[in-house]
Amino acid sequence: MEIITEQYIEFECLEVKQPIGLMYIGAINFDDLEVISFADVRRMEIGKDNRELEDYIGIQRKLDEKREKVIGKYVNLIDATFPNSIILAVSSENAKYNSETKIMSVRHKDDVAKVLDGQHRIAGLRSFTKPGKEFQCIVTIYIDMELEDQAIVFATINKEQKNVSNSLVADLFAFAESRSPQKTGHNIARALTKKETSPFYKKIKILGTAVDKENETITQDTFVKSLLSYISKDPQLDRDFYKRNKEDKKAKLPYVQGNDLKKYFLRNIFIDDDTDVKIAQILWNYFYAVQEKWPNAWNTNVNLPNNILNKSTGFIALMRFFKDAYLSFGRIGEVISKEEFIAIFAKITLKEEEFNREKYLPGSSGQGTLYKDLLNQSGLVVIS
Repeated sequence: MEIITEQYIEFECLEVKQPIGLMYIGAINFDDLEVISFADVRRMEIGKDNRELEDYIGIQRKLDEKREKVIGKYVNLIDATFPNSIILAVSSENAKYNSETKIMSVRHKDDVAKVLDGQHRIAGLRSFTKPGKEFQCIVTIYIDMELEDQAIVFATINKEQKNVSNSLVADLFAFAESRSPQKTGHNIARALTKKETSPFYKKIKILGTAVDKENETITQDTFVKSLLSYISKDPQLDRDFYKRNKEDKKAKLPYVQGNDLKKYFLRNIFIDDDTDVKIAQILWNYFYAVQEKWPNAWNTNVNLPNNILNKSTGFIALMRFFKDAYLSFGRIGEVISKEEFIAIFAKITLKEEEFNREKYLPGSSGQGTLYKDLLNQSGLVVIS
């Protein structure tokens, strides 16, 4: 148990021996960690006499304020956790370890521990707003570590880190017991790509499946993100609500109204229909109309070089147009039929051979151009 004296933070630590030297692993409260830690932000000095292009004085990267805000929101979720260690370098002037009692004592004053890894987690914890609740952090402490070794540890950690695939993140929501927008997106993606008569049959790249990869032209991440933009302003907070209230079967998120209803026009359906069938049916009908309009461009790439309609450029543009098409009927909450969507696409004059990378460049530029062409040719009015 952590004990705070007048001058020192004292906590139990394990002494670990590795080739680089000794390190000490323990846990301290986040507020004490914030006091004692500091990030030696990397600076660049480029001078006439410097033989090296860059002379790195510190080793940490500049704090990313956007990432800090994301973590600041995350730490207040019901299942927030930092399972990985925050790595600190401390001078022996400010830290002592008693190998008999296994107690580490760190001077309780500002900026005695240099952060080698974890500065964003520490910064995000400033937003922790749970009075009376603990948030302990695992720390790995090196004492009197040479600057060269500090740089090696920092470089090793960040060189070897791999970003987790967003599609893997989406796929993992299948294991969640409680409801969430993310799980809904995952369930609908899987259902639509498995059904033989679906316009998405074998088109969505689902992890853990072995189908014809040439036909899988839309990633699960792209599909889920596009769908969630019409369901939730903050999927993480919605997920947190359902997890906190999983024992209360009557607990419901508040319905959206007014302009928010137009922006998140699938949200109230999501709240009422815990089977996700209704949203899946709306998407099915809409993309059935797309498939009917441009069967070759949507279903295959045969004789259509550089076809973009059934890839991310075309799909994202079609999902943007989906909002205008659905809202044009003025029946939010209802399932719009295939025939009604087909009538909208009947007005559009784009030919299948026009869906190429020369006309619609990969990325946001091509997505925006295609969306505008769909909107203008359909004659629909944007409903904001």
